[in-house]
Amino acid sequence: MKIATWNVNSLKVRLQHVIDWLELSQTDVLCLQELKLTDDKFPRAELEAKGYRSWFAGQKTYNGVGILVREGLSVDDATVVRNIPGFDDPQQRVIAATVEGVRIISAYFPNGQAPGSDKFDYKLRWLAALHDWIAAELQQHPKLALLGDYNIAPEDRDVHDPKAWEGQNLVSPEERAEFVRLTTLGLVDAFRQFERPEKTFTWWDYRMLAFRRNAGLRIDHILLSAALAPACSACDVDRTPRKWEQPSDHAPVFAQLD
Repeated sequence: MKIATWNVNSLKVRLQHVIDWLELSQTDVLCLQELKLTDDKFPRAELEAKGYRSWFAGQKTYNGVGILVREGLSVDDATVVRNIPGFDDPQQRVIAATVEGVRIISAYFPNGQAPGSDKFDYKLRWLAALHDWIAAELQQHPKLALLGDYNIAPEDRDVHDPKAWEGQNLVSPEERAEFVRLTTLGLVDAFRQFERPEKTFTWWDYRMLAFRRNAGLRIDHILLSAALAPACSACDVDRTPRKWEQPSDHAPVFAQLD
């Protein structure tokens, strides 16, 4: 089963990109972030016509997450969860479903704006709630994959210019510590299981020719539970859609589970 995550930065704008990439990549399960549309605007019919069923939690203008599953794969509708249980949050950032016995979680982590800001405090509270919920989920679902835009570059090698980013949002010690806390639950960074070229990133600013200069960050991740990680035979970033006209500022990240 091939799983992937992609912050599309508006599904309305990039629906055709999603359809084209699904056909190109032959992905079985695609987790989306930043849908930026309400549930009634979600293009369920268009995606079903291409062979994918959808589960989603939308929000006007901001946020929104979804899971697309290739027709023929089993999904337990009774296990679908929207948002972090017990965490009061009007922002639509999490959706989970069990696909072929694997707990798939699509998450759009808060950006945080800047250390010391109210939005940064919210991010840390959200991360703490996510950690506790994932710990509970692992008890029920040993085979678990947490995919999404984490808005965290875990290490300096995930940043094009660590010195320039020092002390900023996305790379702060507090955020990186929360990423490590997730891994202490037994989650494994699928990308780091394999040798990959240096300066492999998943996000590039639209400004200052950042993509052309490869001035990016690796902030989109797939973490796999200890029971699932051995089944992962590949994990990589597909930069192809970032080269298309009017692209998302993120590229898809995929993993192959055998």
